[in-house]
Amino acid sequence: MAAKVSSSLSSSLSKPTPFPLTPSQTPLSFSPKTLPKPFSSSSPTKTASVSYTRKTPFIASAKTPISDFFPENKQYPDGDFDGYDDYFHDDDEKPREECGVVGIYGDPEASRLCYLALHALQHRGQEGAGIVAVKNDVLQSITGVGLVSEVFNQSKLDQLPGDLAIGHVRYSTAGSSMLKNVQPFVAGYRFGSVGVAHNGNLVNYRALRAKLEDNGSIFNTSSDTEVVLHLIAISKHRPFLLRIVDACEQLEGAYSMVFVTNDKLVAVRDPHGFRPLVMGRRSNGAVVFASETCALDLIEATYEREVFPGEVLVVDKDGIQSLCLMSHPQPKQCIFEHIYFALPNSVVFGRSVYESRRAFGEILATEAPVDCDVVIAVPDSGVVAALGYAAKAGVAFQQGLIRSHYVGRTFIEPSQKIRDFGVKLKLSPVRAVLEGKRVVVVDDSIVRGTTSSKIVRLIKEAGAKEVHMRIASPPIIGSCYYGVDTPSSEELISNRMSVEEIREFIGSDSLAFLPFDSLKKLLGTESPNFCYACFSGKYPVEPREIKVKRVGDFVDDGLNGSLESIDGGWVQATTNQKKEKDKEYEESVV
Repeated sequence: MAAKVSSSLSSSLSKPTPFPLTPSQTPLSFSPKTLPKPFSSSSPTKTASVSYTRKTPFIASAKTPISDFFPENKQYPDGDFDGYDDYFHDDDEKPREECGVVGIYGDPEASRLCYLALHALQHRGQEGAGIVAVKNDVLQSITGVGLVSEVFNQSKLDQLPGDLAIGHVRYSTAGSSMLKNVQPFVAGYRFGSVGVAHNGNLVNYRALRAKLEDNGSIFNTSSDTEVVLHLIAISKHRPFLLRIVDACEQLEGAYSMVFVTNDKLVAVRDPHGFRPLVMGRRSNGAVVFASETCALDLIEATYEREVFPGEVLVVDKDGIQSLCLMSHPQPKQCIFEHIYFALPNSVVFGRSVYESRRAFGEILATEAPVDCDVVIAVPDSGVVAALGYAAKAGVAFQQGLIRSHYVGRTFIEPSQKIRDFGVKLKLSPVRAVLEGKRVVVVDDSIVRGTTSSKIVRLIKEAGAKEVHMRIASPPIIGSCYYGVDTPSSEELISNRMSVEEIREFIGSDSLAFLPFDSLKKLLGTESPNFCYACFSGKYPVEPREIKVKRVGDFVDDGLNGSLESIDGGWVQATTNQKKEKDKEYEESVV
């Protein structure tokens, strides 16, 4: 393995590998080079796509100190953040992103910046949050269950000094007691300590874990991130960078990760680039990595570029080194980032999320028009597409559904049952907008269909004359194995019913989805760079195992046992995987 890794690495370093993500970007060479130091007084420097100027010299204070956000003795209310989406669990959950990551090097208030960046990424995960900071070569970790504002306060952030930190927010499919599964994970090995925060899902998790357990590894969680730490620890290479390369060459699936050691910050993205990861820089030279650009905006970091698929970026006192992890295939970036996951103010995969969603709505208005009096959205994720639909159709957009941002994780229902209780807690119809009107309702997706049927009923009970559903994505027919929590294919309504059957099921007067071909046409030359597995059932990296771990970790603090004995943790893989191929693969790995 050592010879293989060294050969692979030297090969990738010897050949510059251009990898444009958009037609406008200048190809980036992954040949060995050292980029400007993160806080040097160098001249203005150009990246692959953005020009920027660094201010000198590096100083330990900022124009607007982050500590201003943390006045002494201030108490923070629980749940004091309203920018995330749908964390109250209804029986028709949207597909859920597993997590968001952030990493910061070179700022004296790194942990506080992580705290704020995680606030901006709260929509990517609300079950747990954690930060690891480095001070005097020691990694200090604080993690907790709940929202960022529930996990951290002034006193806890005071325990995380240093100018180097990583952070993580997560979503899980498991119960409420999840502390040991909350990232970042920190582990010690013979050459020091390492912390890691991971966004994604590994499709060969079971085979890798079985191999490691056969060799004596002991696992404390069900997270595939723990597998990565074990692979790093057993690598025969001495430099930490080569240990990461060694580990990642054995991974299959989706991973955007940030690592921290006593003196380095490392960002890695899988060769397909399934999950997003961007790089930015603050005015004092501090380098920032984050899942979305909205996190950069909040902490006043300037977006520079994406971490490219298959790229490793290492930040330390000598600057930033960029190199190719391994040869990369056609990129397959998750299209659902633009449909649902990312915030509208983010730039993901080089495209504005807002502009994408508005264009989806315009396409629906063009290809599925209907006579109507008003256009409304299912808030919050359907709003931008609804604006696009309304503008193209020449019909007024109005707020026909009001969303409550104050619904907790549990709510006491009166003994006298209220129909559609979960939906009514979150969404309230505006009778003045809906009564006697022909209404177009724009939503981002339909998963099981049960929530859509309740929303249609809610609008009709408010007096709507007609309800026409328009969905700003193609029908979802396949589960995701790359970091998105979707139900099994059998539970997906579009995999079981035709469009007309779904319309009848949800009770709308008409129903239309975003045409798949129109979506690809909109993306133009970038269309082959996206993953459409949930719409087509064609997987760029097909699982080689009979079952694949669902996103999230299903072994919580009070539940241990063999992986197969714990219910609800696995989804069936695609049926075209033959047993002979599975056996051949597992034998080659083990």
